[in-house]
Amino acid sequence: MRLYCSAIAALLSWDHLQMYCEMRSSISTSQLAASLATSHLSAVGNNANERTPMRQGSFVALVTPMTNTGAIDILSLRSLLQFHLESGTDGLCILGTTGESSLLTMAERKRVLDVAVEEVKGKIPILVGTGTIDPEHVKEQTLQAIDCGCDASLVVTPYYIKPPQRGLMRHFETMADLGLPVCIYNVPGRTGVDFLPASVGKVAGHPNIVAVKEATGDVFRVQKIREACEENGVSKDSLLLFSGDDASTDEFVLRGGDGCISVTANVAPALVHNLMMAALKKDLKEIERINSPLKRLHQDEFCEANPIPIKWALKRIGKIESAYLRPPLDVLAPEFHGVVENALKQAGLLLAP
Repeated sequence: MRLYCSAIAALLSWDHLQMYCEMRSSISTSQLAASLATSHLSAVGNNANERTPMRQGSFVALVTPMTNTGAIDILSLRSLLQFHLESGTDGLCILGTTGESSLLTMAERKRVLDVAVEEVKGKIPILVGTGTIDPEHVKEQTLQAIDCGCDASLVVTPYYIKPPQRGLMRHFETMADLGLPVCIYNVPGRTGVDFLPASVGKVAGHPNIVAVKEATGDVFRVQKIREACEENGVSKDSLLLFSGDDASTDEFVLRGGDGCISVTANVAPALVHNLMMAALKKDLKEIERINSPLKRLHQDEFCEANPIPIKWALKRIGKIESAYLRPPLDVLAPEFHGVVENALKQAGLLLAP
């Protein structure tokens, strides 16, 4: 059965795997996915040399633009990707929380990934959110990202079920074994579980665990993670550490972080890139000059759950055609329109009348 599945997996594209499973009930999707992972090992090794490596700086946590009927808006997506290439964005983080990944089908995810790879052409790294609650689904989404030619996977801690630290460590190592570089995503405010610095240090030696997105807002995590790495015989600089909290990103980088995965960068990519460059250089005067007008935006873009306000903001400044979000999310409540609009004006992104 294993050889048979491997042969089928090698012959079929990802799009056909589930269709094939439906035709042959004796072979499950997970069996084919496992065989596909095995058959990919040599290809992954070859493709690794072609990947754009993760780097310091500003990664945008990109929205997934949609039409008013809820379809993926491919024209707006292409326009956004070009906007970020032209504005100095250092990397893309697509299909994460801000990209409404949990509300998209596998076919929709593939379409977004294909468009991103086509537009970016290896100029900047593409980090793809593949994490979810079910490890088998994480594997499927990670293998899809490999197939599409993406550069790294963003794997969130499995949410709601509150696994222990040992389970989380095994989870991240298992995903890293698939061959795609992994950025661990720690956001306990959404998931209900905190992947602690000591645990990060224990998995940091895996060659495919290359980064951490730390979204606790605790800027002291940088030093704690670096120290935990050293305690486990891993160079303190072996991991890229990204802030997932826009309001504290500058201080996070000043304390030894490498950059951010930013919601604000959706509307202000050049400013956030420049802010990260200033923080990496520890240029305090330049940090204050750039960040002062952005502080209100950092706060008010979360007046409702992300990505509700940032999609409204993108439509308001003319970067997407619709602020539509997949249910059960909903468009920004009218009472917050003025809040976000004033934040955009203060940031210089919208001219006052």
